[in-house]
Amino acid sequence: MKQSTKAVDYKVLAISSAAFADNGMIPSKYTCDGIDVNPPLQVDDIPHNAKHLAIIVDDPDAPGGTWVHWVSWNMPVSSHIKENTATGDEGVNDFGNQGYNGPCPPPGTHHYHFKVYALDDTLDLPARADKAKLEHAMAGHILAFGELVGLYSRKR
Repeated sequence: MKQSTKAVDYKVLAISSAAFADNGMIPSKYTCDGIDVNPPLQVDDIPHNAKHLAIIVDDPDAPGGTWVHWVSWNMPVSSHIKENTATGDEGVNDFGNQGYNGPCPPPGTHHYHFKVYALDDTLDLPARADKAKLEHAMAGHILAFGELVGLYSRKR
């Protein structure tokens, strides 16, 4: 049987933050050690036909497997995601909360992946959708993708 593989050709979004550099330390303000609000994000090179943005923030270094800190979708297309904002629909994270909960790792330095997706459609998801449901709903609708990685380790 002949199997085919299909490469996905996304455009690349340039993601940055005024709060931290790519692979730089996330200020404690944006963590459980601070006021625990989402950091500002700059999103460049958004395709002109994008209808919405979606965000997934997760930590693949968590002891039990990847830990999800934020899932949001149907966000207005904007190159600025402001600090402490929820402009779209927010799903449930692995803390069991809706919205953003920042880094709060056990000992060691963890990598936090701020993944932004430009989508060609509005997603119809229940309010408490999780990362898996969001990823499933986005399939076939991703126009562009970008990622910013921040590091954090708690002071003990």
